[in-house]
Parts: sequence; structure tokens; C-alpha cells
Amino acid sequence: MHASQFALRPVTEQEFTPWARMIADTYGLDRSEQELADQRAATDLSRTLAAFDEGEPIAGASVYSRTLTVPGGTVPVAGIASVGVAPTHRRRGLLTAMMRAQLTDLHEQRREPIAALRPSEAGIYGRYGYGPATTGNRIRCDRRAMRFRPTTDFGDGTVRLRPADQARPFVEKVYDEVRAVTTGWPDREAAHWAVRLADHPHRRGGATSLRYAVHQEQDGRATGYALYRHTETPDGLGGSAGVLQVVELAACTRQSYAALWRFLAGVDLVTWIDYEGAVDEPLPHLLAEPRAVRSTPVDRLWLRTVDVDRALAARGYSVPLDLVLDVRDDFCPWNTGRHRLLAEQGGAGDAVCEPTTAPADLRLDAAALGAVHLGGTTLTALAAAGLVEELRPGALSLASAAFRGDREPSYPGGWAFPLY
Repeated sequence: MHASQFALRPVTEQEFTPWARMIADTYGLDRSEQELADQRAATDLSRTLAAFDEGEPIAGASVYSRTLTVPGGTVPVAGIASVGVAPTHRRRGLLTAMMRAQLTDLHEQRREPIAALRPSEAGIYGRYGYGPATTGNRIRCDRRAMRFRPTTDFGDGTVRLRPADQARPFVEKVYDEVRAVTTGWPDREAAHWAVRLADHPHRRGGATSLRYAVHQEQDGRATGYALYRHTETPDGLGGSAGVLQVVELAACTRQSYAALWRFLAGVDLVTWIDYEGAVDEPLPHLLAEPRAVRSTPVDRLWLRTVDVDRALAARGYSVPLDLVLDVRDDFCPWNTGRHRLLAEQGGAGDAVCEPTTAPADLRLDAAALGAVHLGGTTLTALAAAGLVEELRPGALSLASAAFRGDREPSYPGGWAFPLY
């Protein structure tokens, strides 16, 4: 049977639990009753699709309405998550049908101008116009070699371990302050925090419960936090080595950032510290021996421009720009054509983008446009790969510079629950 022969519609309240268990099963996961309750609280059923076969859910996907920090400001984003097709019904076009239904709804209802997701497999979503917009930096630190430069400024604040209920207000406040100025970070409402901070024993992978380290200034103001666990790994000699898994770290100042890392590097009985940060993570520059930090890049947040004109007008640009883009978008044909982007140097709201018949300066497809939207992946890099074509000499370097930001975009928390 083809996808068109299955009913595709929003999930009802009674259908949520079997739908959620079906999605979890496609990822080889179990869901406790508490996890299901937390997921239900964060889920908008009206934006949660499922395909049914004889009344049973066999595919599904959700949209979580969020706000994402982009260069120059913030923009509403459709967070795509809980995407899955039961193994009994694969290769029948169900994923394509769900992707098309989601994007068409976003366009026709003039909802969020961009969509974002965290793919479990990188090769899936490019054909739907998504491009890799942020890169994570998987870091392994040799704690024994982490000696900080003598000139490192740790400030005069303190780091304290706090119970989860005491730490959470500090954590939320710091996160909101940091994400407002960090490209690629989404907002988190109470339901999202409940899922993000859930600490179910069966999901720890043999590690300890979550620890909360909070950095506070002398006046009591929280300016940073680190969430971490303890675990072990084989040492290659028949024994084990202690590992500190840093789940998430956020700092409002360079001093609190340095102080948190000094704290983590001082935890006893630890050989390795694992963390996923930004491509331009400052940590190696704090150390006398930068090679104590080993890193591996990995794609993280993928973006899709749902409506080219609205999406490009909703972000800021590093330099003034007058650019005509010839966009090819086979999956969302309403985007195909030429678009003129006029932007002043500055924040979101200072740009205008609209259809035009003027000659094009650059030619690219929707996936390339999604990849460069946050300023991480560059137009020049994509052009070197043959994915962007320069039609007017000089347009490529100017546009590439305009789309860039001061820092590399990132996504907080590594392999966190998607879009949390």
C-alpha cells in the first residue's frame, strides 16, 4: 500500500499514548508513564500528525512552536520532532507525505517562516529542503592535562552544587540570558524544561543522576551552570576510567565560563571529561596545553526555509546587502524563483525580501539556503562544493560575509531530546 492509502490526520487525546509509544519504538526506546506525561504536556495535538492502518498509528511527526535565536534577533520556528515510521510500513512514502503536509500547512497558514529539526540520520532530510545549519563540537578532555593559563580570569564568584529543585530557577534564568544572544538556541517553556531535565534512571546509560553546578556572583546573581553525570569507560588495561559527562553548560560571562571549567576539571576520580560545545568553543584557549581538548565536529540543527521572503527578512546581516537569489525548491514550489534581498547592516527587521524579475546574482536550492541561514555554513563553502552558483562577479563573497555572525551558531546540550 502507498502512503495515499493511509489516513493522515492529527492525533486525538486517546490516540496520543499508542502514537508516542510507536514513535519511541522506531528509535528503540522505552517510555515510562512519567515520560509520556511530560511529552504530552509539551505536545500540541493539533500539530501532531499520524498515519493510521486499521486504526493503529504507523507513522507520525510533531511540530513544536518555538522561538529561535538567529543573527540579529529571534524568529518563530517550527521545531520538527517525534518523526518516525513503523518498520512494518517503511518505503511507502509516509515520511514524504508527512513532511509535505507539515510544510504546506506552515506556508498556507502563514505560520513559522522556518522549520528546524535534529535528524537521527544525516542523509534523510536534505531531499525535503533541510540543510545543516549548526555544527556541534564533541569534546573529550584529558582532565589530568587541564592546566589553566596563569592569566585566566576566574572572577570572584563561586560554584556550588545544588539540588535540582533549588538549581532550576537559576538554570532557567541563565539559559534565557545566554540564548538571547547565542545563535541557534531555542527558547524553553516549562513543559520543555520538564523534558530537558527529566532524570529517569533507565535513560542514564549506566551513569549517575544529574548534578547541578551553579555559578553565582558575590551579590547572589546566577551567571552560569553546568549539568553533568559521572560514569566509567574501559581504560584498555582491564580496568575502568572515570568520565564526567557534561550534559549542558551555559555562562553569561567569560569569568563564569572559566570558573565552571575550573570546577569541572577539579572533580576527583575523573580521567576524561566529555562535552559537546560550539565549533569555536573557548575552552582550549584557556589551557596551557590546548591539546588536552580533543574535538570531533558533527552536524546538529538542520533548517528549512518554509517561506524564503519571510525567513530572510526576519534575520539580521553583517554588512549591507542588495542581492537577488535564484532559488530552486522542488519540494515547496512556492519558493522557486528570484527573490531580492535588501538589507542594512544590523538586526532583524532591517531587511526586506520580495519576489523580483531582476537578474539573479546567486543560484542555489532550498537546502543550501537552510544551511546558511544561521551564519555557520558559508555560501563560499557550498559554492566550492558546487551547491551555489555565482552569477554576478563579487556577489558570492559579499553575500557570504553578510550571512555570517560574530560567533559560530550552536545548539545547546548535544544529543538532548530533539528541540529541547
